[in-house]
Amino acid sequence: MDREEENKRNFDKFFYGYYVVGASLIIMSAMWGGYYAFGVFFKPLLNEFGWTRAMTSGAFSLSSIINGFFTIWMGWLTDRFGPRMVMTLCGLFIGIGFILMSQVSSSLHLYLFYGIFVGAGMSGSFIPLISTVSKWFIKRRSLMTGIVSASTGVGALIGPIVASRFIYYFGWRMSYVILGAILLFIIVLFSQIIKKDPAMVGQFPYGENQKALQKLNSEVEGLSLKEALYRGAFWVLFATGFCYGYCVFSTMVHIVPHAIELKISPLKAANLIATIGGLGIIGKVLWGRIGDLIGNRQILIIGFIFVSVSLSGLVSARTVWVLFLMAGIFGFGYGGITVSHSPIIAELFGLKSHGLIFGVFDISVMVGAAIGPWLTGFVFDLTGSYRIAFLVSAGVSFSGIILGILLKTKRGRE
Repeated sequence: MDREEENKRNFDKFFYGYYVVGASLIIMSAMWGGYYAFGVFFKPLLNEFGWTRAMTSGAFSLSSIINGFFTIWMGWLTDRFGPRMVMTLCGLFIGIGFILMSQVSSSLHLYLFYGIFVGAGMSGSFIPLISTVSKWFIKRRSLMTGIVSASTGVGALIGPIVASRFIYYFGWRMSYVILGAILLFIIVLFSQIIKKDPAMVGQFPYGENQKALQKLNSEVEGLSLKEALYRGAFWVLFATGFCYGYCVFSTMVHIVPHAIELKISPLKAANLIATIGGLGIIGKVLWGRIGDLIGNRQILIIGFIFVSVSLSGLVSARTVWVLFLMAGIFGFGYGGITVSHSPIIAELFGLKSHGLIFGVFDISVMVGAAIGPWLTGFVFDLTGSYRIAFLVSAGVSFSGIILGILLKTKRGRE
């Protein structure tokens, strides 16, 4: 037994799936770091061209739409051809898009280079990588999903800081060239490490044993997208995606203006986003590990409970420390929701069409992300306060709790 345990430890130590996780983390951090840096370039673009804020920010909105549209295609390509080809293609789109941004001289260039090129590249920034990681792990699947998902927060913390330093020393045009070259190099290089599944390197998924192998075979057989769409569980899960997108993006867009309305300095108010991002990183990793122990549906429900509490607290929050407390609770909770979706899809529908099904599911998040910020702002315009708007968001989050309770998965734990 001791020899068997020692052999298992040696196998685990060199398990190729950990390289896949590491490469995915680096790629996703780079991609989201570059994407979140758009706000840093915002003012230099305004100063040089005199565009309106709506016109300038419209390029980012277009990139989000293109991102959502191409996500389904990238999920299908990942299932069919593997993540290496998909991520290499996305790296080329992002890198070239950033480099071309240095040549912008009209709003048409802005929308073409950033809205379309960068948006298409970002369509590979989540679904292909998370879907691939799910295929490498039976045990620790939620933990590894959480670690890779947390890299979006890493990018949000690092990307804008790096971009602002580049702009200070080199100007915004050369900064786009430098960032584009860096992103192109990192994404394309580390994409070559990622393998579609363990069979490609003669290994089995982590945690494979006789019982787990039967479970894996069932997962690999899985369901097609068409079959999944006929399952009621898909539409229940789909609805949770809308609740998630609505609450997360409406809060991320409006929590700073809400704080400023309460006479809190813009500098302190901006730190609320960093608080959400920082606690989100911790939440994704921690909830991912817990999900392996108690099941991912439970994590989905608990995450929505945290988000509901924080949004309800924002309604009456009037002091700085309460705002930061609610922001921290919100970030910690939404991190749990984020890491639960991919493993739940694997549980419900298997791994055969995981990337494609995950991509279609992501439409619900995109719809929520489009409606939430707009409706929250509309309610503020009508009432002159965020109180009712945050109550609406809390109600949407509470709906996520109910949907999570109604959701039935194949098995309660990994």
